[in-house]
Amino acid sequence: MATDPVCGMKGKKEIESEYDGKKYYFCNDNCKKEFDANPLKYIR
Repeated sequence: MATDPVCGMKGKKEIESEYDGKKYYFCNDNCKKEFDANPLKYIR
């Protein structure tokens, strides 16, 4: 399982976003919303 880029916890397969051709997984909907609002803030 992938690490949630917003909070660092383990992401869930059901909660995902795609940015620049890559999928990102999140532990909850709040982290997904935060990422979707500004993905470049969380991509390292």
